[in-house]
Order: sequence, then C-alpha cells, then structure tokens
Amino acid sequence: MKMPDPKNRSVNVDLSNVEFETSEDVEVLSIFNKLGLKDDLLRGIYTYENCIIYLGFEKPSAIQQRAIKPIMKGRDVIAQAQSGTGKTATYSIGILQTLDIKVRETQVLVLSPTRELATQIQKVVLALGNYMSVQCHSCIGGTSLGEDISKLDYGQHVVSGTPGRVFDMIKRRVLRTRGIKMFVLDEADEMLNRGFKEQIYDVYRYLPPATQVVLVSATLPHDILEMTSKFMTDPIRILVKRDELTLEEIKQFFVAVEREEWKFDTLCDLYDTLTITQAVIFCNTRRKVDWLTEKMRDTNFTVSSMHGDMSQKERDNIMKEFRSGQSRVLITTDVWARGLDVQQVSLVINYDFPNNRELYIHRLGRSGRFGRKGVGVSFLKAEDISVMRDIEQFYATTVDEMPMNVADLI
Repeated sequence: MKMPDPKNRSVNVDLSNVEFETSEDVEVLSIFNKLGLKDDLLRGIYTYENCIIYLGFEKPSAIQQRAIKPIMKGRDVIAQAQSGTGKTATYSIGILQTLDIKVRETQVLVLSPTRELATQIQKVVLALGNYMSVQCHSCIGGTSLGEDISKLDYGQHVVSGTPGRVFDMIKRRVLRTRGIKMFVLDEADEMLNRGFKEQIYDVYRYLPPATQVVLVSATLPHDILEMTSKFMTDPIRILVKRDELTLEEIKQFFVAVEREEWKFDTLCDLYDTLTITQAVIFCNTRRKVDWLTEKMRDTNFTVSSMHGDMSQKERDNIMKEFRSGQSRVLITTDVWARGLDVQQVSLVINYDFPNNRELYIHRLGRSGRFGRKGVGVSFLKAEDISVMRDIEQFYATTVDEMPMNVADLI
C-alpha cells in the first residue's frame, strides 16, 4: 500500500547510511536541565516514581540526549534505540512541552500495536504531566464505547490508542482531529507492517496537513525506513548501529532440544530459576500459550498467561498481578514483546524460537530494562539453528550454550 500524501510533500530520504547514529548533526544534551522545559513539566519529571528507570537522569540515555530537542522543535523524527532506554519518556516529554494546556482539545495522537502498550503510554504521559493538569485518554478496543465517547467529549490533550478504536472514534466524529499537531507511531515497524498498515492509512488521512510525525521503535528494517519518505518531511533520523541493538546487559543463551516434547521438561527444570525474579515465556501461538499454561499447572507449577484472545478485563487483571509481583511467571505471545515495561523481569525464555530477527530483539528487551542485567534463553530445535546464526551475524552478537549456573547470572 502506498501512503497518501495529503501534505503535498516531495521527499527524498537518503537511506544509504542507516547504520550511522544520526542523519545530520544533532545537538547532544547530556544534562537534562539544558532542554529549557516548562517548570511544571520539570517538576513532574523529578517527582515521577520511575524517573531513574525511564529517564536515567544521572546520565540521560543516548536516545533521550538526541531526540527530545528535535521533537520539541517540531521536526519529524525517526528514533530507533534499544529496548529499555526510555523511548516512551523521550517522546512524552516532547509532547508535554509542546502542549497548550489552556486549549482542551486533542493536540497529540499516539498509536501503538497493543492495548497494554497504549495504556502504559497514557500512564507515563499522566505521570510526567502530573503538575500540568494534562488530560490523556487511552482509547483502546475491548473497553466501553460510552466511556471513550464521554472522555473525548470532555476534551483530551493527548490520545494514546490502538488504530482500530481510534479510527472508530474519528469516524463517529467524537475524536476531532483539527487540533492535532503531532502524530506518534510507537513500535513503528509493527505498525507499518502487514495488519496495521491499512488502519494507519485510515487514521493518517484525517490529520491536518502540517502534522508533525514521530516514529519510534527498537527495530526499523530497511523497507520500513523507505516507506517513511511517503509521509514524513525531511525527518531527523536517530538510529543506533546494528551491533548496539542487543542490550549489553542481556546475556544470551540457547538450549538445544532435539524434540518438541523435550522443551517442557527443560522448562520444568528451570522453574526455580524463573521465580528467583520474574520471567516471561514466549510462545509463537495463542494455542501453544494455552496448552503450556495448562500443562504447567497440571504439574503443580504456578504460572499466569496472556494473549490477544482474552478479554480486556482478563488482560488488565493479569498485567496488574504481574506488575505487582503476585504472579512471577508469565506465558504469552508476542502481544507482550513490544514496549511493555515490568522492571522486575530479568529472564526471558523463548519456548518457541521467534519467526524473525526483530521479534528476537523485542522479546529479549523485556529484560534488562534501562541498563539492568537480564538473561535470555532460547530453546532451539534443529530447524531454528540457521535463524539463530543469522541473528548472531546480523547483530554481531554471540549466543552461547546455557551454563549450569544460569541462576547466578540473573
């Protein structure tokens, strides 16, 4: 699908050097106070309970040092950085700095691929904007239409949502787009891939011509970067090199399993290690998640599970239990692989090996958030080995066989 060009833009983006960090000289602001932020926003930042995790104030992360200022200046920005380096806070600060709080209409629209991520983004915006009287609504499927309509009628400065529900609200003329000045796509590669592309097109064509566009992700394949030329104007590209994409603090291991049924015994052997901290176990299908959850419980192991077939209420309850630490082992699909931040997670298990390089990076990024140590373990069947070697070569990384003392590494 070719993106429309309602802005009548003719853009030719040079993609020849996408491995370099930035597309032009970008000011690096290593001290947070140099950004010239509103006092109420600074106050919200410094009193935010997760400020060190999200923002790293002692030493702002590379993406924060480079991307916040261009976003504040109204530039189109493509920002790619490792999982767990505070990308959500990066664009949230840019959003909050540019809002006109006195005008209670939607000025910023943030789209993301999962309901949980959309809700998490809303919480970050509200926390950082705590002293600004900012209104931010999470507009997601599986929730009350009436509540969405009521909240949007009241007036929201920022809407964080999933494409389907957001477009529904636009069609109903409940979400008015005339005041939108910034459009953020989080997990942009997923959003511009297959299933979401048409929905993004539907939303995008309703935005004002001069809308600023910000794309954020841990992985941005070449074809997605090429697509950005259709709807961005001279974007500043802040891209990490391939070999920096796997977090330095994440140790990567594999366990060779000749047969599918051996995976379960291996997982049971690892159970005590999983519960030392909190662990996420990834399967490739919803059916496998249900099967593995039932089998673990039948063997008297305590686990929880989450996937896209569950009701929003179930998903919310599971997330609440996992964030609070009541649940220590979560079995899930890739609905959990993108962007979700639970600080205690330091072990990721690929029960099924992911289907592509990008998913591998996103899954491992659930551990080692903002520089903390993490461990990723992949169960490898013979047919997975070639994909694993491709990942090692592409990202210039090494995945070793899992040692006996893996628990000591967490």
